[in-house]
Order: sequence, then structure tokens, then C-alpha cells
Amino acid sequence: MSQVGGRQIALPDAWINDVLESGRWICIYPAYMNSRKTVTEGRRLPKDKCVDNPTYNEIKDVLIASGFSIGIENKVYPRELDHRDPKVRGRIRVQLRDENDGYVMPEFKTRKAVLEVICEKIPKLKSRIQGASSQPAPAQQQTSAKSKKGRKGK
Repeated sequence: MSQVGGRQIALPDAWINDVLESGRWICIYPAYMNSRKTVTEGRRLPKDKCVDNPTYNEIKDVLIASGFSIGIENKVYPRELDHRDPKVRGRIRVQLRDENDGYVMPEFKTRKAVLEVICEKIPKLKSRIQGASSQPAPAQQQTSAKSKKGRKGK
């Protein structure tokens, strides 16, 4: 069992054996597809394909809907500056190959192909669409530029 964000999530049965065979599972951190990150901070795709601050929950939802076998770990990307921030926690393991070294999903043969699909589908999630429409634009505050001349009290 792995704990992320206070919830325990069951990992696949063959998790321990497959983790040792690194070619079958890949690691995905939210920083890989964050448009606010630079390449030196860990972004792996071009900025125009990336998403604004993705979370491990959004990535998890997209991968499960796409039919991948995944596991979630309570880990932080090493290049993150604030390791205690709960928004940057979460490493997702995705199974690319099965025990016979065949692809689990033949249309996704590389890590980059999986990242691109995630970036395409995250903006279409209900949480992203509802979140954008429910937050009104911040109103600008008007400040009066009156200055008092003279002495106080007179």
C-alpha cells in the first residue's frame, strides 16, 4: 500500500517484481508536463504541449480512463524546491510492457507518447473545465490618489 495525500491506494499485485525490472514500468512526475517549469526544472515536453500545474490526481484519472495499469507512490520529484508542498507530491508508475516484453498498449510505445496523451486529455477533465468557469476574474481595486495637505487636526 502506498499513501498519497492522506489516502491509501492499492498497487497492482505484481508491483514488487515489476519495479525491479525497470523496463516494464515508467515513472511520471507532474513536473514533466508542467508548462510553468523550464527544461532545467524538469519539463520534458515543449511548452505549447504542456499543461498548467498538473496534479497527480489529474494524471491518475487520465491514465485510468486510457486503460493503463498504474501505481501511485508518495514521492517528490528531486528538482522540486519545496518538498513539503502537498501539491508537488506524487509519482505515478505506468506499465508499458507486460511480462512477455510485449507492449501493454501498442499505440503507446514510448514515455513521450504517454506524456503527450496525458497533456492532451488533462484540459478536457471536468475538474479543469468546472474550475475555470467557477472562478470569476479578480476585480481590480480602485485606489483614490487623494493626498491630504496640511496639518492633522486643523
